[in-house]
Amino acid sequence: MAAPASDPTLSAQAQMAVSQTRRLPSLAKGTDLAATRKAAQDFEAVFLSQMFGQMFQGVATDTMFGGGAAEEMFRPLLIDEYGKQLAKRGGVGIADAVMRSLITQQEKTA
Repeated sequence: MAAPASDPTLSAQAQMAVSQTRRLPSLAKGTDLAATRKAAQDFEAVFLSQMFGQMFQGVATDTMFGGGAAEEMFRPLLIDEYGKQLAKRGGVGIADAVMRSLITQQEKTA
């Protein structure tokens, strides 16, 4: 049984997680909540990486210490990591919407 969202012993982050879980549709049998959350978070990370990629296209490289083949090779990796880290730390809310949608679809097929 989950603790109430207003429990003073819970951290603010834990209280938010409890309240978000209560807003999710009921889970169908066999639904793995952790796998669903991971899929939604991965989707948000890819979206954010694409957005950052567009944003970094306009950024010029430093000619003194930057540029070249190494930067061309590693910049996409850095941008992907930016997207993953932002999604991991809460993102912009896309993962929550995707998770609700995935659970709803799983309920319909169950």
